[in-house]
Amino acid sequence: MTNKPFKTSDSSKSVILKREIRLPILIILFGGSLFLISLVNVWISTLITIFGLFLLIQSFILKLEFTSDDLIVWQLGKELRRFPFKKWLAWRLFLPSLPGLLYFREEASPHLLPILFNANELETQLRLKLGELERPKKQSSLQSDK
Repeated sequence: MTNKPFKTSDSSKSVILKREIRLPILIILFGGSLFLISLVNVWISTLITIFGLFLLIQSFILKLEFTSDDLIVWQLGKELRRFPFKKWLAWRLFLPSLPGLLYFREEASPHLLPILFNANELETQLRLKLGELERPKKQSSLQSDK
């Protein structure tokens, strides 16, 4: 019986981020504009546009969920991958206002993901769950803290 209230309080801490389609749309427009103004090879602009379409589809089929212990990636309602916070070593957002990229390092490997979700919500959740692991922009400030 003690497990039920724990699960209820655990699920209330769960946050699913809202999708953000700005990055895929920007990439599609960039690829399309290169095609229209003929600055580069047609194949390059086509590849850029297809990549933008791929990201747009991913933004609709993927969900990020922050629980008290894990970052969970969902694809079409099925758990795709779970990243336990206890295994994280560092994280950083690159160009979050564009939106840009999320970098995080686990004990086993580094990850670099495009931000297909609301960047403000992502940053808020990362700071709440893993604020002490945020990488500063300058490495010299890291060394001065030691």
